[in-house]
Amino acid sequence: MIKICIIGTGQIGYDLLHKLFKLDFVKIVAFVGRRKSTKEIPNNIYYSDESIGYFISNPKCCDLVFDCTDAYSAVINSKIFLEQDIKVIDLTPSNIGKFYIPNITLPIFSNYNMITCGGQVSIPFLNYISNKLNNIIYVEVITQINSKSAGMATRINIDKYIETTEEAIKKFIDVQKCKVILNINPNIKTMMETTIYIKINTNNDNQHINFDDFGIFIENIQNYIKNYNTQIPIWLSNNLLMAHIKIIGSGDFISDYAGNLDIINCAAVNALKTIYYKGNNYNNKIK
Repeated sequence: MIKICIIGTGQIGYDLLHKLFKLDFVKIVAFVGRRKSTKEIPNNIYYSDESIGYFISNPKCCDLVFDCTDAYSAVINSKIFLEQDIKVIDLTPSNIGKFYIPNITLPIFSNYNMITCGGQVSIPFLNYISNKLNNIIYVEVITQINSKSAGMATRINIDKYIETTEEAIKKFIDVQKCKVILNINPNIKTMMETTIYIKINTNNDNQHINFDDFGIFIENIQNYIKNYNTQIPIWLSNNLLMAHIKIIGSGDFISDYAGNLDIINCAAVNALKTIYYKGNNYNNKIK
């Protein structure tokens, strides 16, 4: 059994609470916000409105905390958690700790940075492509999310979202030029969708690249994000590859349209599982 807390009770934190509640190896010590909750909290979940003060008053109350606040609060919070030797899975684009992508990084650190929803969508795909193309010179990632699924913290984080996602793409894909764009769409039926453009050096005959193993790549992603859907990428020209990825939410919190909550929370749950099952070869193979 692993004792966990969640700090940050907005859209991401509340959806995550419902996901963690289903796990039989997790004891939820506290769900921590900064004001009285307006959401329905399960009867056996302790709620605190003391924010980081809860952890100062209750040192070492858990083994691991999920930080679902905002990128700026997470900087302050991380110092308290470090002092108390509490592991952190950071769902803000704070750029604190080590970037974690399931199937790509190993669970060997104490502060896991989940990058962003856009990063969790695009980087596994870009990693797959970069193993086939070693001459990528530019990447553009355009993500749209449903306005209803974008809480206050998400809106506060937009600049950091762009900065951190771009940095992670450069780190994992070894490309120096990339552009990340986020659109918050007010249409109530907007799904989370990400379009990726990959520009390559035209010196190679790239259009003969074999995508026969693309189905295996999708299966690996769907092992932890069941509603990750995309088709084989297509060539728009001899040096421009495009892919379109759609994420349908699992409906744990608001609706099927909240794919952005689903993808980062499913990736965060995967990180928790790799920590808990560390040493048992659970989803920790680097590709």
